[in-house]
Amino acid sequence: MLLKTRMISLISAICLFSLSFGQETSNTELPYYEVPNYPKEFTAGTMAARMVDALGFRFYWASDGLTEKDLAYKANEGGRSTEATIKHIYDLSKIIANSTLKKTNSRTEDELSYSEMRIKTLNNLKTAADILRASDDISQFKIIFGEQEIPFWNQVNGPIADAIWHCGQLVIYRRSTGNPINPKVNHFTGKVNE
Repeated sequence: MLLKTRMISLISAICLFSLSFGQETSNTELPYYEVPNYPKEFTAGTMAARMVDALGFRFYWASDGLTEKDLAYKANEGGRSTEATIKHIYDLSKIIANSTLKKTNSRTEDELSYSEMRIKTLNNLKTAADILRASDDISQFKIIFGEQEIPFWNQVNGPIADAIWHCGQLVIYRRSTGNPINPKVNHFTGKVNE
């Protein structure tokens, strides 16, 4: 009986360690810890992809390691909380990705945790950037709402620029709660200084 109890304890400990390790490595495997290397050629697709990559990098670090205090923070009573701002960026990332996937946008509400929204946002941006980078004609990637098709130009001044704007808000919010972003992040180079 004692041997059986010890065996169960050992197996439980291994499972917990594996689960903890799996969560740690999945965060380091997320896209946009750094901006990918730039392509050799300038095309509409590579330029648009680079904009999305820059957004992904900014979002990665603006949303990294937020606490419950950070997520609840609001600049004022009428404003969005940090978590609501992340939800908005997630919704914008779906519009960006759906455009490149040529999918219609829907008004469905996803009930996701902060961590799930962060992961899905980063993966949406990576999907979009990869498709744009490989494209010779980005005009095909329209924003689709029902029967309405909006040109890619609106993607730039709409969802992409809006999401970048909101990443700046996240940075300010987290400074206000005493949890600034990693000081080694270099937005100019898109790298993390050692």
